[in-house]
Amino acid sequence: MAAKTEVPMASITQGRQTVWHLQKMKDEGRLITMVGTAYLDPVFTMYCEKAGVNLVRYTAPGENSEMRAQNIHWWTRMQRKMAPNICLNAVMQTQQYGDPVTAVKEAAAIVADGADCVMPMGVTNEVLKAMSDNHIAVFGHVGCLSGWQTGRFGGYRRVAKTAEDAMKIFRQAYEYQELGMVGMTIEMTPIEVTNAVAKKLRVPVIEVAAGGVADGSEMVIFDLLGFIPPEALAKHSKAYADIMGSTIQGCMKFDQEVKNQVYPQPENGWNMNEAELDKFMNELDSKYQDVK
Repeated sequence: MAAKTEVPMASITQGRQTVWHLQKMKDEGRLITMVGTAYLDPVFTMYCEKAGVNLVRYTAPGENSEMRAQNIHWWTRMQRKMAPNICLNAVMQTQQYGDPVTAVKEAAAIVADGADCVMPMGVTNEVLKAMSDNHIAVFGHVGCLSGWQTGRFGGYRRVAKTAEDAMKIFRQAYEYQELGMVGMTIEMTPIEVTNAVAKKLRVPVIEVAAGGVADGSEMVIFDLLGFIPPEALAKHSKAYADIMGSTIQGCMKFDQEVKNQVYPQPENGWNMNEAELDKFMNELDSKYQDVK
């Protein structure tokens, strides 16, 4: 019998976490952890839950935005099946919230599939109000937009470098809160702006690539687990594991052992009953001796 492996993890009886719990954490001064699983869910979503992470932001896989929009429903169900307790934040595709009616319809279906909240990046106030009025929990985003939207601003870059730009971000965040947004991430803003926005708002504000304490932090799983070389990490990133290194080493060792006849060994398989083996070999040799 194989030896039991003791892997530290959070209690499996912790119960379902929702946006209500995130708000309670902010109110009590407890920091929130958030991971962007970036197409590597649902297995990594499960790992995050077992590690005690509070919130996962995920995007459905797909070659283009239309495919991602179609896949978000079954992908959400897979997340919930693998991780029944973690708070799930589903990233919506832009065409899914182009107008209030479409946004409510699409978001309601995603929540019904198991998400706790949705993230419509760059949502307008009109659409946000319609979603909030229909009791859809929107955990949104301010600061630097991620994805194709960055082209309008010259690429993925730091924002709120001036007082004027910082106030624009705060005003948008405040309007979002007043229109019913239940929380938000703030991205690529200076430490001081990050902390000030989080302090001023009632709802949770989680920093991503922004420094500062805020109400917690998000890290994308590629950075968090070392999927990319250390020299390629951005300033805000920190690797807590070396998945790339250990994975390459493991694959290399497997390749070498197979080619050097180290693996498999007899203990990696099992043997046939000798009497049955004799019957099988006799029949094989007598009936199929010319088979190549």
